[in-house]
Amino acid sequence: MLKDAEQVRQFGKQIDFGKTADDYGRHRAGFPPAFFERLAAMGLLRPGIRALDLGTGTGAIGRGLALRGCDTTGLDRSVSLMAEAARLDREAGVTVRYVSASAEETGLPSASFDLVTAGQCWHWFERSRAAAEARRILGTGGRIVIAHFDWIALSGNVADTTEKLIEKHNPKWNLGGGMGLHPRWLADLSIAGFRDIETFSFDLEVPYTHESWRGRIRASAGIGASLGPAEVERFDAELAAILADRFPGDPLRVLHRVFAVIGVKP
Repeated sequence: MLKDAEQVRQFGKQIDFGKTADDYGRHRAGFPPAFFERLAAMGLLRPGIRALDLGTGTGAIGRGLALRGCDTTGLDRSVSLMAEAARLDREAGVTVRYVSASAEETGLPSASFDLVTAGQCWHWFERSRAAAEARRILGTGGRIVIAHFDWIALSGNVADTTEKLIEKHNPKWNLGGGMGLHPRWLADLSIAGFRDIETFSFDLEVPYTHESWRGRIRASAGIGASLGPAEVERFDAELAAILADRFPGDPLRVLHRVFAVIGVKP
C-alpha cells in the first residue's frame, strides 16, 4: 500500500525519470480526453488561459491544455523529459514553453498564471512548499488542479501481478497497493490557503499491448527510473514471460482511476 509521505519523497530522491525518457514518451498513457472535458465543463479551460504544468515530464497534461487553446508552460527538473515533450508537441501540432526548475521554487513571476496543474507528480514534491509556490504564481481566482491517473491493483489482475513483480525486483519501491484516491492533497491545499476545494474521480479501462505494458512499467519509478540496465532487462524478461503465461489476451485492458482535487486562490 502507499507508504508514509516522507518515505515516498525520500524514495523519489533516488529516481531519475530522465533515464526512461524514450519509454516514458512512447508507452505511458496520457490523461484521457474525459479528464480535460471535465475541466472544461468546470470552466477551467478556455482559449488564452495562462497555464503552468508542474512536473510536466513528457508533457501529457501540458499538451492537452495547449490542444484546448491554453497558453501553456511546462516545468520540470528533467531536461531530457522536456526534450521528449517538445518532440511530442511537434507531432501534435502545438507549442508549449518549457522551464527547467523545481515545483517548490519555480522562479516565475507572482500572479502570472490562471491555472496550475500537477499530474502524477505531487507525491514527489515537498508538498507544503509546492502548494505555497502555486498560490504565489496564481492570480486571484486562479485554480490549481492536482491530478492522478493510476492503475488499480485488484487481487490477481495484471496490475496487482505487476506490482508484486516490481516489489520482488526493487524492494525499495513503495508506491504499490494504492486505490487511486489521494485525500491528503486536500489538506495540502487547505493549509496553503486555497478555498472552494472539490474533487472528482472516475474509472476506465486502458488498452495496452503486451509490448506497451512492458514499456509502461519500464518507464515507472520502480524499474527504469531507479534500477540499472541489467536489472531492468531481467525484470522485463520476467514480466514478458508472466504476461504470455497468465494474461495471454492482447491487448490487455488495465483498470485505471482518474482523480483530481481542485482549489481556488482567494
